[in-house]
Parts: sequence; C-alpha cells; structure tokens
Amino acid sequence: MPAYNEEQLIEGVVRNWLDELSRLGIDFEMRVYDDGSRDRTGDILDRMVAGEPRLVVTRQTNRGHGATILRGYTEAASEWIFQVDGDGEIPPAGLEPLWQKREAYDFLLGYRQGRTDVVDRRLVSGVSRLAVRVLYGPGVGDVNSPCRLMRRTAIAPLLPLVAGTFAPNVILSGLAVRAKLRIYQAPVQFTPRRAGTVSIAGWKLWKVAARSFKETVAVSFRRLNGPRA
Repeated sequence: MPAYNEEQLIEGVVRNWLDELSRLGIDFEMRVYDDGSRDRTGDILDRMVAGEPRLVVTRQTNRGHGATILRGYTEAASEWIFQVDGDGEIPPAGLEPLWQKREAYDFLLGYRQGRTDVVDRRLVSGVSRLAVRVLYGPGVGDVNSPCRLMRRTAIAPLLPLVAGTFAPNVILSGLAVRAKLRIYQAPVQFTPRRAGTVSIAGWKLWKVAARSFKETVAVSFRRLNGPRA
C-alpha cells in the first residue's frame, strides 16, 4: 500500500484492511510505504506499528506511485502479492472475491465500478485501455486497477521489464495478457476519496499520460523481442 499525504485517512484505511485480512483468515504481512509525505502520514503509521506486529512501515523520499509499488512488489516474499492504494477508494470488501478464486489464477483484478472521475481522467483511462488492447492483446478491462492480487512467481519475470516506468500497473496488465497468465476479473465498488487531494491533475496529468503511453509502446516491443516469461 503506497501512501502520500493521507494523514486524514491513513489510520482508518489501514485498520480496515488489517481487520479484513484477519477476518479472511489470511497469514499476511501488510507493507505500507510512506512516499515522502509532507504531512503527518508517516508519524501516524509509525505509531500504529507499535501495536500491530503484522504491519511493516517503510518511509522513503518521494519516488512517485509507480516506483513505490514496484518496490513493494520486489520486496514481497510471499507467494501472493495484493496491492491497493492508501486513499480509501477501494473498500476492503474488494479483496474477498479475488482471494476465493486465487488458486485457479495468476493475475486477479478488481475492476472499478461507480467511478466519478473528471473527463480528463476518463480520457486517459480510455487511451491506456486501448493501448494495452492493441499492443498486448485483449483480456484486461481496468488496466490500471489499484486492486490486484498477483502470484509472485508469475509476475517476477515481468518486473524487470517495467522497472523505471511511470505507470507499471498498466504495462503489467498488458504483459500478463502477453505471457498468457491466467487472468480473473471481478467488480469492486469505487468510493470517492473523503479527504485529501489528487496529486496529478490538469496539464501534469496529460504530461505523465504521454510518458506512460510512450513507455507502454516501448515495453511492448521490448517484450516482443525478448525472452518469454
């Protein structure tokens, strides 16, 4: 779980996920990465660690969302990796439908329903979805879903291909299709954030979207010419 400037939400979000993981009877370690927050997010997480041995908090200088989740993927030691953001937009109930199906699949996604994004974000999401479909093949709808359960041994060979990219989740969705991983998708209710602000908007959104598109194209050719996973 990456977190950036979420002091108003982070304690409740983390506690809700800890409760859900425990309810499902999962033997887990919850890793939360404070990505250089400028508010009290890191201090709140540090305080929570004292009372929760299954919670691991890492504080780092700001790297961005993509670099942070990639760090989490590479540092994870368990067979299953579940990624969700720290903004509370995905409810903990979104995990159970994926967890129940995990043994038959490698790459399980919760596709977001009820999204209320502004027009710019909907356009960017549509372009990303189309790019993945054209360059990697059909098979994933919500290519940038922040609700994903992945078999570590299945995605490990793909991670070096997305190192240094801005939106690795988008490209990983395409690579999962290309590598013929067993993919499962289930709806998950999207809940608009109750506090804080979106860090990327306006012209900055289009700038990073252009970078992400170029990287999605570049990795698709690299994958075609490289060894298969």
